[in-house]
Amino acid sequence: MMKKKYRVLGLFSDFEEAFAAIADIRQYKVPGVSVDDVRLMSPIEHPEIEEVLGDRPAHVPKFTLAGAIFGITFGFLFLASAQANFLVQPQGGKPVVPLPSNIVLTYEMLILFGVLFTVISFLLLSGLLFGKKETLYSEKIAVDQIGIIMELDEDTFEPLKALFRQHKVLEIREEVIK
Repeated sequence: MMKKKYRVLGLFSDFEEAFAAIADIRQYKVPGVSVDDVRLMSPIEHPEIEEVLGDRPAHVPKFTLAGAIFGITFGFLFLASAQANFLVQPQGGKPVVPLPSNIVLTYEMLILFGVLFTVISFLLLSGLLFGKKETLYSEKIAVDQIGIIMELDEDTFEPLKALFRQHKVLEIREEVIK
């Protein structure tokens, strides 16, 4: 028999209770659930969120580096190949591929492709372009409440709800996803 998988949203009135619930999750008070499964939503930015949730993987800088390397390579090869096509014309003693002028244009291609790769990777990885719609959401998060969203197995569903109630959760919403 296949186990059900749930998505749970817990709404808290303040950051202290939400952070306390995350601290208990970090201390493995709910077996099988880790802080890596937690997504926190709030109406405002809080300076301690990164400290409470811990380091998360960031993939956008990797795409920026890849774009910059592509820009250097593509930019220089494009310029050099375009200039090399003019071998038939008299150069007047100048090199066929002049490096000083190509360095500036290659640098500009580095910046252009670095920015393009950064914007495109941000849109793709954040889910703004083809992302999944968040079906479990409360408009109260946009006003004054803090939401913790987690995807859980059937075994850890009830212990997590008990942990949320222990930390004065205002409302728990749930949906079956599998």
